Amino acid sequence: MNFAFATKFAKMYFLTIVALIVLVYIGTRFFTHIDLALYGYMVGTIVFIGGFFYRFIAWAERPPTKLIIKKGIKLLFRRSTPQTSVEHLATYRFIWNRGVYRWTQHVLLGWGCILSACVTFPLVFGWMYFTMEDNGTYTVVGFGLDIMRVKADGWIAFLFYNALNITAFMVIAGVCMALYRRIKNMQARAEQTFVYDFLPLYLLLFISITGLLLTFSNIVLHGWGHPVMTLIHQWSVILTLIYLPFGKLAHIPIRPLSVFAKNYREHYGEKEMKACKVCGTGFVSVEQSDDVIQVLKQNEIEFAMTEGFHLAELCLPCRRKYRMSRFAGVATHTIKVKEANQNAKG
Repeated sequence: MNFAFATKFAKMYFLTIVALIVLVYIGTRFFTHIDLALYGYMVGTIVFIGGFFYRFIAWAERPPTKLIIKKGIKLLFRRSTPQTSVEHLATYRFIWNRGVYRWTQHVLLGWGCILSACVTFPLVFGWMYFTMEDNGTYTVVGFGLDIMRVKADGWIAFLFYNALNITAFMVIAGVCMALYRRIKNMQARAEQTFVYDFLPLYLLLFISITGLLLTFSNIVLHGWGHPVMTLIHQWSVILTLIYLPFGKLAHIPIRPLSVFAKNYREHYGEKEMKACKVCGTGFVSVEQSDDVIQVLKQNEIEFAMTEGFHLAELCLPCRRKYRMSRFAGVATHTIKVKEANQNAKG
């Protein structure tokens, strides 16, 4: 099988698309329930998968990433993994420490996009669809099986109809909060660029607004302009899917690997700590310090100092002092003075 493909990427992409086709075949009851109006989204998703595989494999082949993934898989069944997964992927507790505003912004954006994907992709690939009965009820079909029946005018059906409208409002609120912060926050203004920081937000905003306009066209305008708006919305989604693996939004599908990194730090942090070669303070696990030195060596980067230690064997304050000593010509890293707070205001 390996000799049939030019690269590992090509093999994984091919097998993924084959698996996707099989799932579509099963979900649509042997291709009998395919919504051709959603065909463009399906093609865009397949292109997105190819771009994501390319981006992920290029990133995963880097020595530090490969090391984290390898050791993270071994530590996947730690007791703390469920809690870490919830905090990193559901509640975003790690962002709560940065402020309630940023946490609210990320919850609205993150869950708005996740819920939209959970609704859109099953519909696009025919894994879920609805059939209308004569008695005024909808049958929800999932992977070819009748899952539940709901009244057409009931509250459950209302949530089904308006799920994407609700998530669109969530995304719009989150994008507006992010834009406001990027305009007002001085640190964000100093670091941001239009293509990397603003373009993804504008794309999400455009998708959400055009999606709401489809509902507005149906309810208020009685379908006027709906065909044109459908094409505009569809193309905006397709372009965003193609762009997603190569821009700032790529961290969304890669985010689950943060659980690996947290498990790595916690597991080896419970073991022997590395003492700083200058001040003797334990600042990181021995395993992590050795891994940093190993990864740097693989990249042919040497930070071996004339004093007989590696720069990675210094804690951050001593490391900064040592860099100062190289410019000043004075052994500032040996001066036992506490470092001032780097984040102090005023």
